[in-house]
Amino acid sequence: MLRQIGKRLSIAIPSVIGVIIVTFLLTRVLPGDPAVYFAGPAATPQAIEEIRKSLGLDKSMPEQFVRYVKDLSTGNFGNSLTTGQSVASDIASRLPASAELTLLGLLISILIAVPLGIVAAVKQGSVIDHACRIVATAGVSLPVFFTGLILVYVFYFRLGWSPAPLGRLDIFYSAPPHVTGFYLIDSLLAGQFETFRAALSQLILPAATLAIFSLAPITRMTRASMLAVLASDFVRTARASGLSPRAVIITYAFRNAMLPVITTLGMVFSFLLGANVLVEKVFAWPGIGSYAIEALIASDFAPVQGFVLTMAIMYVLLNLMIDMLYGVIDPRVRLEG
Repeated sequence: MLRQIGKRLSIAIPSVIGVIIVTFLLTRVLPGDPAVYFAGPAATPQAIEEIRKSLGLDKSMPEQFVRYVKDLSTGNFGNSLTTGQSVASDIASRLPASAELTLLGLLISILIAVPLGIVAAVKQGSVIDHACRIVATAGVSLPVFFTGLILVYVFYFRLGWSPAPLGRLDIFYSAPPHVTGFYLIDSLLAGQFETFRAALSQLILPAATLAIFSLAPITRMTRASMLAVLASDFVRTARASGLSPRAVIITYAFRNAMLPVITTLGMVFSFLLGANVLVEKVFAWPGIGSYAIEALIASDFAPVQGFVLTMAIMYVLLNLMIDMLYGVIDPRVRLEG
């Protein structure tokens, strides 16, 4: 297992290096001048030039890149000009909000999509199978921001069942003591059950938006993978041996159908991190997606670079976890690696 992890990391390191280079170059060719933006419309050319020097933008591109890499090697992502804080601290404070939202949305999606895909495969051509196809088609067709706006309109504006989409907590509640950064977990650890209820009520609509977005690929892959396994010889043998339908489906069929589903879950999680940007703007969620958008509008290079690099590292770790799960589920994968 350690050998397999080392092999995967050796492949991932060049990818991270490529992301660093591409991100640096892309932020430098974006329209807009940070010095002009932060100097203000009434600034003189001399004041703009002084700001440019303080930001290091007066140096050549190779010099700027060398400085950027040196800072990264010490864990310094730079400072955000919009917040005045270090990018690392900004990302550390906002990442739990995005992670909590993404993980809850993915969990809701898994709890609905996987059973739905299994039942649709077992009862092929039934009403449930047709409902599965409708859910998959609707999930693919609806843009994530449109789904969020519809949910806000129905459940907040029309029915009044949901609180105002204005962040992680209602204004009448204060954040729980920081332990993990996840308000649901931290409020339970502190015994603040009212805060837990308030945080959960704020989470439901944005998490449901992400869940609807991710239902389609998980459901379709679960159904397709289960259909392929159910038609295999070893499943027929298990049924002929007199095993119960539940044992055949769960123990034999689903376990062998899990590898494509796990791969899809990894891809969906990556998609959700990208879709978070739109969902966070719709629900005023203080995550890293909205943080990156605000920095991009302001031509603030450091937060954008920190955001992209953080996402790249998360993708690498996610793929590593998926490879490890492959070995746990199917030992043949571990032996081949």
